[in-house]
Amino acid sequence: MAIANFLTASDITSAINACKAKDSFNPSVFFKTIGLSKKTPAEIETVFKILDQDKSGYIEQDELQLFLQNFSKGARPLTAAETRAFLMEGDSDGDGKIGWDEFSALVKSS
Repeated sequence: MAIANFLTASDITSAINACKAKDSFNPSVFFKTIGLSKKTPAEIETVFKILDQDKSGYIEQDELQLFLQNFSKGARPLTAAETRAFLMEGDSDGDGKIGWDEFSALVKSS
C-alpha cells in the first residue's frame, strides 16, 4: 500500500515544499501539513509500516534519513542534523530507534 492512498497529493506537495531547504525539516510541522496527525490509528500504523522498510518493528536512523523520499520520490534526504533531531524527538525510551507507540505519539502531538 502506498502512502498516497490516504494522503492527498496537494498535502504531500505542500509538506515536501515546506522543507526543501536543508535543515528546515520539523517532524511536527511536517505531520500537520501532510495531514497525518488527523488520520486514524490504523492509517498512521500503515504509514509506520511503510517507513519501517526493513520490517524490524522500528524506524532506525538510516530509515529516518530517507524519510521524505517515502512521501515523494524526488525529495531530498534529511541532513545528519535533521535526522538526529527527528530521532531525539521521537525516541522517548532512548533506545536509538522509533517504535510504533513512539511514532504514533509523535504524530498525534503534531
